[in-house]
Amino acid sequence: MGIKRAIVHMDLDTFFVSCERLLDSRLNNKPILIGGTSDRGVVASCSYEARKFGVHSAMPMKMAKERCPEAIIIKGNSGTYSKYSKLVTDIIADSAPIFEKTSVDEFFLDVSGMDQFFGCMKYAQELRHRIMRESGLPISFALSENKTVSKIGTGEAKPNNALQIDYGTEKQFLAPLSIRKIPSVGLKTYQTLCSLGIKHIHTLQDMPVELLEHTLGKMGSSIWRKANGIDHQPVIQYNERKSISTERTFDRDTIDIVKMRGILSAMGENLAYQLRRAGKVCACVTVKIRYSDFQTKTLQKHIPYTAADHEIIPLVLELFERLYDRRVLIRLIGIRLSHLVNDSFQMNLFADDSKFANLYQAMDKIRNQFGDRSIMRAAGLEARTIGRTNPFNGEPPMLLANRRV
Repeated sequence: MGIKRAIVHMDLDTFFVSCERLLDSRLNNKPILIGGTSDRGVVASCSYEARKFGVHSAMPMKMAKERCPEAIIIKGNSGTYSKYSKLVTDIIADSAPIFEKTSVDEFFLDVSGMDQFFGCMKYAQELRHRIMRESGLPISFALSENKTVSKIGTGEAKPNNALQIDYGTEKQFLAPLSIRKIPSVGLKTYQTLCSLGIKHIHTLQDMPVELLEHTLGKMGSSIWRKANGIDHQPVIQYNERKSISTERTFDRDTIDIVKMRGILSAMGENLAYQLRRAGKVCACVTVKIRYSDFQTKTLQKHIPYTAADHEIIPLVLELFERLYDRRVLIRLIGIRLSHLVNDSFQMNLFADDSKFANLYQAMDKIRNQFGDRSIMRAAGLEARTIGRTNPFNGEPPMLLANRRV
Protein backbone atom coordinates (compact mmCIF):
# COMPACT_ATOMS: atom_id res chain seq x y z
CA MET A 1 0.00 0.00 0.00
CA GLY A 2 1.35 3.44 -0.98
CA ILE A 3 1.93 6.36 1.33
CA LYS A 4 -1.24 8.28 2.09
CA ARG A 5 -1.24 11.85 0.88
CA ALA A 6 -0.99 14.62 3.46
CA ILE A 7 -1.79 18.09 2.10
CA VAL A 8 -1.62 21.27 4.17
CA HIS A 9 -3.35 24.48 3.14
CA MET A 10 -2.04 27.62 4.87
CA ASP A 11 -3.73 31.02 4.65
CA LEU A 12 -2.56 34.26 6.25
CA ASP A 13 -5.57 35.69 8.11
CA THR A 14 -6.88 39.01 6.72
CA PHE A 15 -3.40 39.44 5.29
CA PHE A 16 -3.48 43.08 4.18
CA VAL A 17 -5.13 44.14 7.44
CA SER A 18 -2.62 42.18 9.50
CA CYS A 19 0.27 43.88 7.69
CA GLU A 20 -1.17 47.31 8.39
CA ARG A 21 -1.62 46.43 12.06
CA LEU A 22 2.02 45.40 12.28
CA LEU A 23 2.92 48.91 11.13
CA ASP A 24 0.38 50.67 13.36
CA SER A 25 -0.88 48.92 16.50
CA ARG A 26 -3.60 51.57 16.90
CA LEU A 27 -5.52 49.68 14.21
CA ASN A 28 -5.86 46.59 16.42
CA ASN A 29 -9.44 45.51 17.22
CA LYS A 30 -10.90 48.21 14.94
CA PRO A 31 -12.95 47.75 11.75
CA ILE A 32 -10.57 48.16 8.80
CA LEU A 33 -11.29 48.39 5.07
CA ILE A 34 -8.44 48.18 2.58
CA GLY A 35 -8.85 48.94 -1.10
CA GLY A 36 -9.88 51.73 -3.44
CA THR A 37 -10.78 54.74 -1.32
CA SER A 38 -13.28 56.27 -3.76
CA ASP A 39 -16.91 55.18 -4.02
CA ARG A 40 -16.02 53.30 -7.20
CA GLY A 41 -13.29 51.39 -5.40
CA VAL A 42 -13.50 47.80 -4.25
CA VAL A 43 -12.69 46.24 -0.87
CA ALA A 44 -9.50 44.20 -1.23
CA SER A 45 -9.49 43.06 2.40
CA CYS A 46 -11.35 43.79 5.61
CA SER A 47 -10.93 42.97 9.28
CA TYR A 48 -13.12 40.54 11.18
CA GLU A 49 -14.53 43.55 13.06
CA ALA A 50 -15.82 44.92 9.72
CA ARG A 51 -17.14 41.54 8.60
CA LYS A 52 -19.58 41.59 11.51
CA PHE A 53 -21.41 44.32 9.58
CA GLY A 54 -21.72 42.17 6.46
CA VAL A 55 -18.66 43.57 4.70
CA HIS A 56 -16.57 41.22 2.57
CA SER A 57 -13.80 41.38 0.00
CA ALA A 58 -14.73 42.35 -3.58
CA MET A 59 -17.62 44.44 -2.22
CA PRO A 60 -17.94 47.99 -3.61
CA MET A 61 -16.31 50.40 -1.17
CA LYS A 62 -19.40 52.61 -1.19
CA MET A 63 -21.59 49.74 0.06
CA ALA A 64 -18.97 48.74 2.64
CA LYS A 65 -18.88 52.28 4.06
CA GLU A 66 -22.67 52.32 4.27
CA ARG A 67 -22.70 49.06 6.20
CA CYS A 68 -19.79 50.00 8.45
CA PRO A 69 -19.55 53.81 8.64
CA GLU A 70 -17.06 53.68 11.53
CA ALA A 71 -14.53 51.66 9.53
CA ILE A 72 -11.03 53.02 8.99
CA ILE A 73 -10.30 53.05 5.25
CA ILE A 74 -6.74 52.44 4.05
CA LYS A 75 -5.63 52.54 0.43
CA GLY A 76 -2.94 49.97 1.08
CA ASN A 77 0.61 49.55 -0.15
CA SER A 78 1.51 46.73 -2.51
CA GLY A 79 5.19 47.08 -1.61
CA THR A 80 4.47 46.38 2.05
CA TYR A 81 2.33 43.35 1.29
CA SER A 82 4.86 41.97 -1.19
CA LYS A 83 7.57 42.32 1.46
CA TYR A 84 5.66 40.31 4.07
CA SER A 85 4.45 37.77 1.50
CA LYS A 86 8.05 37.14 0.48
CA LEU A 87 9.09 36.82 4.12
CA VAL A 88 6.50 34.08 4.73
CA THR A 89 7.31 32.41 1.40
CA ASP A 90 10.99 32.26 2.32
CA ILE A 91 10.15 30.65 5.68
CA ILE A 92 8.00 28.00 4.00
CA ALA A 93 10.58 27.39 1.28
CA ASP A 94 13.20 26.83 3.96
CA SER A 95 11.10 24.13 5.65
CA ALA A 96 8.66 22.51 3.22
CA PRO A 97 9.69 19.62 0.94
CA ILE A 98 7.14 20.67 -1.72
CA PHE A 99 4.99 23.80 -1.64
CA GLU A 100 2.77 25.72 -4.01
CA LYS A 101 2.04 29.42 -3.62
CA THR A 102 -1.41 30.09 -5.05
CA SER A 103 -1.71 33.77 -4.10
CA VAL A 104 0.02 36.43 -2.09
CA ASP A 105 -1.27 34.87 1.15
CA GLU A 106 -2.11 31.21 0.38
CA PHE A 107 0.06 28.10 0.22
CA PHE A 108 -0.34 24.36 -0.29
CA LEU A 109 2.26 21.98 1.16
CA ASP A 110 2.67 18.28 0.39
CA VAL A 111 4.04 16.62 3.52
CA SER A 112 3.16 13.04 2.55
CA GLY A 113 5.30 10.44 4.29
CA MET A 114 6.38 12.73 7.09
CA ASP A 115 4.32 10.72 9.58
CA GLN A 116 6.93 7.99 9.30
CA PHE A 117 9.53 10.00 11.19
CA PHE A 118 8.05 13.24 12.50
CA GLY A 119 4.30 13.68 12.22
CA CYS A 120 2.45 15.76 9.64
CA MET A 121 0.31 17.69 12.10
CA LYS A 122 3.23 18.35 14.42
CA TYR A 123 5.32 19.59 11.48
CA ALA A 124 2.55 21.92 10.25
CA GLN A 125 1.96 23.29 13.75
CA GLU A 126 5.65 24.03 14.26
CA LEU A 127 5.88 25.72 10.86
CA ARG A 128 2.82 27.83 11.68
CA HIS A 129 4.36 28.94 14.98
CA ARG A 130 7.62 29.80 13.24
CA ILE A 131 5.79 31.94 10.67
CA MET A 132 3.92 33.81 13.39
CA ARG A 133 7.08 34.25 15.45
CA GLU A 134 9.29 35.52 12.62
CA SER A 135 6.72 37.57 10.66
CA GLY A 136 4.30 38.67 13.37
CA LEU A 137 1.38 37.66 11.13
CA PRO A 138 -1.52 35.37 12.14
CA ILE A 139 -1.94 32.29 9.93
CA SER A 140 -4.37 29.38 9.83
CA PHE A 141 -4.09 25.94 8.24
CA ALA A 142 -5.87 22.65 7.72
CA LEU A 143 -4.42 19.20 7.07
CA SER A 144 -6.20 16.50 5.08
CA GLU A 145 -5.58 14.08 2.22
CA ASN A 146 -6.24 16.58 -0.60
CA LYS A 147 -6.29 20.21 -1.65
CA THR A 148 -10.06 20.76 -1.68
CA VAL A 149 -10.73 19.45 1.81
CA SER A 150 -7.71 21.26 3.24
CA LYS A 151 -8.70 24.59 1.67
CA ILE A 152 -12.25 24.30 3.00
CA GLY A 153 -10.85 23.19 6.35
CA THR A 154 -8.69 26.30 6.64
CA GLY A 155 -11.80 28.42 6.26
CA GLU A 156 -13.36 26.55 9.16
CA ALA A 157 -10.20 26.83 11.27
CA LYS A 158 -10.02 30.61 11.02
CA PRO A 159 -9.28 32.91 12.65
CA ASN A 160 -5.71 32.08 13.61
CA ASN A 161 -6.14 28.38 14.27
CA ALA A 162 -5.50 24.91 12.87
CA LEU A 163 -7.61 21.86 11.98
CA GLN A 164 -6.96 18.26 10.98
CA ILE A 165 -9.47 16.26 8.96
CA ASP A 166 -8.68 12.59 9.53
CA TYR A 167 -8.57 10.05 6.70
CA GLY A 168 -12.02 8.63 5.98
CA THR A 169 -13.90 11.53 7.60
CA GLU A 170 -13.81 13.93 4.63
CA LYS A 171 -17.46 13.47 3.58
CA GLN A 172 -18.63 13.73 7.17
CA PHE A 173 -16.68 16.95 7.65
CA LEU A 174 -18.01 18.54 4.45
CA ALA A 175 -21.65 17.41 4.74
CA PRO A 176 -23.14 20.19 6.94
CA LEU A 177 -21.31 23.05 5.23
CA SER A 178 -22.79 25.48 2.71
CA ILE A 179 -22.19 24.70 -0.96
CA ARG A 180 -20.66 28.19 -1.16
CA LYS A 181 -17.65 26.77 0.69
CA ILE A 182 -16.71 24.59 -2.29
CA PRO A 183 -13.88 26.11 -4.36
CA SER A 184 -15.13 27.03 -7.87
CA VAL A 185 -18.74 27.57 -6.68
CA GLY A 186 -19.13 31.25 -7.50
CA LEU A 187 -22.19 33.42 -7.05
CA LYS A 188 -23.86 32.39 -10.33
CA THR A 189 -23.37 28.66 -9.69
CA TYR A 190 -24.50 29.11 -6.10
CA GLN A 191 -27.72 30.79 -7.26
CA THR A 192 -28.33 28.03 -9.81
CA LEU A 193 -27.92 25.32 -7.19
CA CYS A 194 -30.08 27.19 -4.67
CA SER A 195 -32.86 27.42 -7.27
CA LEU A 196 -32.76 23.61 -7.30
CA GLY A 197 -33.08 23.50 -3.52
CA ILE A 198 -29.41 22.65 -2.98
CA LYS A 199 -27.87 24.70 -0.18
CA HIS A 200 -25.70 22.28 1.78
CA ILE A 201 -22.97 19.93 0.66
CA HIS A 202 -24.72 16.82 2.00
CA THR A 203 -27.43 17.34 -0.64
CA LEU A 204 -24.81 17.29 -3.38
CA GLN A 205 -23.27 14.16 -1.88
CA ASP A 206 -26.59 12.34 -2.12
CA MET A 207 -27.27 13.38 -5.74
CA PRO A 208 -26.37 11.29 -8.81
CA VAL A 209 -23.40 12.88 -10.56
CA GLU A 210 -25.28 12.62 -13.87
CA LEU A 211 -27.89 15.08 -12.63
CA LEU A 212 -25.28 17.70 -11.81
CA GLU A 213 -23.58 17.13 -15.17
CA HIS A 214 -26.90 17.67 -16.92
CA THR A 215 -27.43 20.94 -15.01
CA LEU A 216 -23.91 22.38 -14.95
CA GLY A 217 -22.04 20.49 -17.67
CA LYS A 218 -18.46 19.40 -16.98
CA MET A 219 -18.34 21.69 -13.95
CA GLY A 220 -21.11 19.59 -12.40
CA SER A 221 -18.96 16.47 -12.12
CA SER A 222 -16.08 18.52 -10.70
CA ILE A 223 -18.31 20.04 -8.02
CA TRP A 224 -19.76 16.60 -7.19
CA ARG A 225 -16.28 15.16 -6.66
CA LYS A 226 -15.24 18.07 -4.44
CA ALA A 227 -18.46 17.74 -2.42
CA ASN A 228 -17.53 14.11 -1.81
CA GLY A 229 -13.99 14.99 -0.77
CA ILE A 230 -12.42 13.58 -3.93
CA ASP A 231 -9.49 15.55 -5.32
CA HIS A 232 -6.34 14.11 -6.88
CA GLN A 233 -4.69 17.42 -7.85
CA PRO A 234 -0.98 17.42 -7.02
CA VAL A 235 0.83 20.20 -5.20
CA ILE A 236 2.76 21.93 -7.97
CA GLN A 237 6.19 23.16 -6.93
CA TYR A 238 6.13 26.94 -6.62
CA ASN A 239 7.79 29.06 -9.28
CA GLU A 240 8.00 32.82 -9.03
CA ARG A 241 5.52 34.82 -11.05
CA LYS A 242 6.39 35.93 -14.56
CA SER A 243 4.68 39.33 -14.60
CA ILE A 244 3.94 42.42 -12.53
CA SER A 245 1.09 44.81 -13.25
CA THR A 246 -0.99 47.71 -12.04
CA GLU A 247 -4.10 49.53 -13.23
CA ARG A 248 -6.19 52.57 -12.39
CA THR A 249 -9.99 52.90 -12.58
CA PHE A 250 -11.05 56.55 -12.74
CA ASP A 251 -13.67 58.03 -10.44
CA ARG A 252 -15.21 59.47 -13.60
CA ASP A 253 -14.62 58.32 -17.15
CA THR A 254 -12.24 60.74 -18.85
CA ILE A 255 -10.58 61.86 -22.08
CA ASP A 256 -8.01 64.01 -20.28
CA ILE A 257 -4.86 62.91 -22.14
CA VAL A 258 -2.54 64.94 -19.88
CA LYS A 259 -3.98 63.23 -16.81
CA MET A 260 -3.67 59.76 -18.32
CA ARG A 261 -0.10 60.29 -19.55
CA GLY A 262 0.86 61.49 -16.08
CA ILE A 263 -0.73 58.49 -14.40
CA LEU A 264 0.91 56.09 -16.84
CA SER A 265 4.28 57.71 -16.19
CA ALA A 266 3.83 57.35 -12.44
CA MET A 267 2.67 53.71 -12.76
CA GLY A 268 5.53 52.84 -15.09
CA GLU A 269 8.04 54.41 -12.72
CA ASN A 270 6.65 52.49 -9.75
CA LEU A 271 6.63 49.16 -11.60
CA ALA A 272 10.23 49.68 -12.70
CA TYR A 273 11.18 50.30 -9.06
CA GLN A 274 9.33 47.15 -8.00
CA LEU A 275 11.36 45.20 -10.56
CA ARG A 276 14.66 46.58 -9.31
CA ARG A 277 13.73 45.94 -5.69
CA ALA A 278 12.91 42.32 -6.53
CA GLY A 279 16.14 41.89 -8.47
CA LYS A 280 14.32 41.32 -11.77
CA VAL A 281 14.18 42.65 -15.30
CA CYS A 282 11.38 42.44 -17.90
CA ALA A 283 11.34 41.79 -21.63
CA CYS A 284 7.75 42.73 -22.51
CA VAL A 285 5.59 45.79 -21.83
CA THR A 286 1.79 45.77 -22.21
CA VAL A 287 -0.61 48.72 -21.97
CA LYS A 288 -4.33 48.24 -21.37
CA ILE A 289 -7.29 50.57 -21.98
CA ARG A 290 -10.92 50.03 -21.00
CA TYR A 291 -13.42 52.41 -22.57
CA SER A 292 -16.62 53.67 -20.96
CA ASP A 293 -18.59 50.96 -22.82
CA PHE A 294 -16.28 48.36 -21.18
CA GLN A 295 -14.57 47.49 -24.47
CA THR A 296 -11.02 46.57 -23.48
CA LYS A 297 -7.92 46.69 -25.67
CA THR A 298 -4.27 45.87 -25.05
CA LEU A 299 -1.05 46.40 -26.96
CA GLN A 300 2.36 44.96 -26.13
CA LYS A 301 5.95 45.15 -27.31
CA HIS A 302 8.94 42.94 -26.64
CA ILE A 303 12.13 44.73 -25.59
CA PRO A 304 15.65 43.92 -24.40
CA TYR A 305 15.69 42.99 -20.71
CA THR A 306 15.47 46.11 -18.57
CA ALA A 307 14.32 47.58 -15.27
CA ALA A 308 15.06 51.18 -16.26
CA ASP A 309 12.50 53.99 -15.99
CA HIS A 310 13.93 55.85 -19.00
CA GLU A 311 13.36 52.79 -21.20
CA ILE A 312 10.02 51.59 -19.83
CA ILE A 313 8.11 54.88 -19.45
CA PRO A 314 8.59 56.19 -23.03
CA LEU A 315 7.51 52.81 -24.39
CA VAL A 316 4.41 52.83 -22.17
CA LEU A 317 3.44 56.27 -23.50
CA GLU A 318 4.14 55.18 -27.09
CA LEU A 319 1.89 52.12 -26.73
CA PHE A 320 -0.83 54.27 -25.17
CA GLU A 321 -0.77 56.72 -28.10
CA ARG A 322 -1.03 53.84 -30.58
CA LEU A 323 -3.76 52.10 -28.59
CA TYR A 324 -6.04 55.05 -27.88
CA ASP A 325 -7.76 55.38 -31.26
CA ARG A 326 -11.46 55.78 -30.48
CA ARG A 327 -11.28 59.22 -28.83
CA VAL A 328 -14.06 58.31 -26.43
CA LEU A 329 -14.21 58.29 -22.63
CA ILE A 330 -11.83 55.93 -20.85
CA ARG A 331 -12.73 54.07 -17.66
CA LEU A 332 -9.44 52.28 -16.87
CA ILE A 333 -5.79 52.22 -17.87
CA GLY A 334 -3.15 49.69 -16.88
CA ILE A 335 0.39 48.43 -17.43
CA ARG A 336 1.86 44.93 -17.26
CA LEU A 337 5.57 44.08 -17.32
CA SER A 338 6.12 40.43 -18.19
CA HIS A 339 8.72 37.84 -19.22
CA LEU A 340 10.48 38.49 -15.92
CA VAL A 341 13.78 36.91 -15.03
CA ASN A 342 16.03 37.19 -12.00
CA ASP A 343 19.02 39.44 -12.55
CA SER A 344 21.01 40.44 -9.49
CA PHE A 345 23.21 42.58 -11.73
CA GLN A 346 20.45 44.39 -13.60
CA MET A 347 22.10 47.75 -12.95
CA ASN A 348 24.82 46.66 -15.37
CA LEU A 349 22.26 47.14 -18.11
CA PHE A 350 22.76 50.88 -17.64
CA ALA A 351 26.50 50.66 -18.13
CA ASP A 352 26.24 52.59 -21.38
CA ASP A 353 25.43 55.63 -19.28
CA SER A 354 26.65 55.47 -15.69
CA LYS A 355 24.63 58.51 -14.66
CA PHE A 356 21.44 56.44 -14.96
CA ALA A 357 22.88 53.71 -12.77
CA ASN A 358 23.86 56.23 -10.12
CA LEU A 359 20.51 58.00 -10.43
CA TYR A 360 18.40 54.88 -9.95
CA GLN A 361 20.54 53.63 -7.09
CA ALA A 362 20.10 56.96 -5.31
CA MET A 363 16.34 57.07 -6.00
CA ASP A 364 15.80 53.50 -4.86
CA LYS A 365 17.79 54.09 -1.69
CA ILE A 366 15.47 56.98 -0.81
CA ARG A 367 12.37 54.90 -1.60
CA ASN A 368 13.61 51.95 0.43
CA GLN A 369 14.04 54.23 3.42
CA PHE A 370 11.06 56.55 3.10
CA GLY A 371 8.50 54.70 0.94
CA ASP A 372 7.54 54.15 -2.71
CA ARG A 373 6.27 57.69 -3.28
CA SER A 374 8.95 59.62 -1.41
CA ILE A 375 10.58 60.55 -4.73
CA MET A 376 9.06 60.62 -8.19
CA ARG A 377 9.35 62.13 -11.64
CA ALA A 378 7.71 65.48 -12.17
CA ALA A 379 5.77 64.03 -15.11
CA GLY A 380 3.86 61.92 -12.61
CA LEU A 381 2.50 65.10 -11.02
CA GLU A 382 0.25 65.52 -14.05
CA ALA A 383 -1.88 62.79 -12.52
CA ARG A 384 -2.76 65.34 -9.81
CA THR A 385 -2.88 68.46 -11.99
CA ILE A 386 -5.76 67.52 -14.26
CA GLY A 387 -6.11 69.66 -17.34
CA ARG A 388 -2.81 71.54 -17.06
CA THR A 389 -0.45 71.78 -19.98
CA ASN A 390 2.77 69.80 -19.88
CA PRO A 391 5.38 72.38 -18.83
CA PHE A 392 8.32 70.29 -20.01
CA ASN A 393 7.52 70.23 -23.76
CA GLY A 394 9.29 66.97 -24.37
CA GLU A 395 12.32 67.74 -22.21
CA PRO A 396 13.57 64.96 -19.91
CA PRO A 397 11.33 64.88 -16.80
CA MET A 398 12.71 66.33 -13.60
CA LEU A 399 12.67 64.56 -10.26
CA LEU A 400 10.63 65.62 -7.29
CA ALA A 401 11.50 64.64 -3.73
CA ASN A 402 8.85 65.03 -1.06
CA ARG A 403 9.69 67.42 1.75
CA ARG A 404 10.18 64.73 4.36
CA VAL A 405 13.16 63.46 2.36
